[in-house]
Amino acid sequence: MTIDTRAWLEGLRAFAVEHRERKPLAEAVPNSPSWSAERAILAADLTTRLATLADLRAARAAAACGRADVDPAIVVTTSPVGIGVVADLLASPTHGLQPQAVGIAAVTELEYRLWCIRQPDDYRLHVNLWSWVKTSVPEQRWPEFARHPLGPGEVYWLHRTGAAGAGAADARHCHLWKWTGRHAALLQAFVREQTVSHLATDGAGGGADGADRD
Repeated sequence: MTIDTRAWLEGLRAFAVEHRERKPLAEAVPNSPSWSAERAILAADLTTRLATLADLRAARAAAACGRADVDPAIVVTTSPVGIGVVADLLASPTHGLQPQAVGIAAVTELEYRLWCIRQPDDYRLHVNLWSWVKTSVPEQRWPEFARHPLGPGEVYWLHRTGAAGAGAADARHCHLWKWTGRHAALLQAFVREQTVSHLATDGAGGGADGADRD
């Protein structure tokens, strides 16, 4: 990791702290059924993805050219629940990620986008991984998923994951879940969304491809 990369990452961390002082994270109720379900989904995904950072970095190195850092910072954009998951994974000796923690930051999509406006990077110094669950899918979008009908009181959840800035490892995926009010159940992996834009509605700019809020 170059001096420029480290400075960019430390700047992002400091900005996130400052931003949360002004706008605290809106966290779900800890240990509630929905919080536990969201955490389980994100933990399963992030455990696997953070364990394969060597492959991601190799893909990045193969594609990097010019001034791009072949040992980039890793920025995980996720929900407040996911930020807690990443912190726990990085601190746990079980997962062996502690030596890599210095190069990984977990922030919200809005924090990431605002920082990228201040310090545009175009993935020269970092790779963006995203993993978050959209728990409020508008009812007007439900017909997209009609092949998986809901029961009374149930709603759709969308788990969006992906990577940008990693060359051949770049990806964008979405998995369809339903929330029954008691637990979450996977309905279909790798669904194709019909109405998702590439820009978030609650942030702006920065090239953070993982944050559709539609």
